[in-house]
Amino acid sequence: MALTKDQLVTELAEVVEVSKTTSRAALEALAGIAAEQLSSGEEITLPGIGKLKAVDRPARTGRNPATGAEIKIPAKRVVKFVPSKNLDETVNN
Repeated sequence: MALTKDQLVTELAEVVEVSKTTSRAALEALAGIAAEQLSSGEEITLPGIGKLKAVDRPARTGRNPATGAEIKIPAKRVVKFVPSKNLDETVNN
């Protein structure tokens, strides 16, 4: 089961010993900072978690799974997550 935003806010508030309001504000501020950095072409490193970066995905040809017809998928920028070595080791051990 995925951790919801409310559950994350509650967990963060308990661990850091702050109110849920403060925890929610910090989480939303982090999301805003990440979006701002990524939209300007910068990377953002989350220590102990990993790195977020925006990469260009080229245009390509795909297939409609229902009909099998070819479709053109336009180029776009996507966010890529690269986990930290410690996180990767923790998950895989």
